[in-house]
Amino acid sequence: QLQLVESGGGLAQPGGSLRLSCGASGGTLDHYTIGWFRQAPGKRREGVACLSGTDGTTTYAHSVEGRFTISRDDAKNTLYLEMNNLEPEDTALYYCAADGARYFGCSGYVAGTYNMDYWGKGTLVSVFS
Repeated sequence: QLQLVESGGGLAQPGGSLRLSCGASGGTLDHYTIGWFRQAPGKRREGVACLSGTDGTTTYAHSVEGRFTISRDDAKNTLYLEMNNLEPEDTALYYCAADGARYFGCSGYVAGTYNMDYWGKGTLVSVFS
């Protein structure tokens, strides 16, 4: 059973940067489509970014495109989310997730059409002046 553990959350000022990490055990991440999701207080969970395990393509939510970068280190079996130019609206609990389905591309996960099978417990990001 794949297990995911997030880290790297914390406090940041607007315009600042954070890098989230997601360590995996019980499986290798390059066999899965993987992604980052977030849930702000009082809001529904939303897709942030994903990396397809089938064709290596990435998809970003419009709200983070150009500011966030998803990547994977196969040697470390770890997923990352580099977050730059942070905004107060980025404040949320961030989750990493993985799914073994073999779709081409991964936009359906960010859009909420497809669901991930494996989830971490989340790491909190707070952005404020």
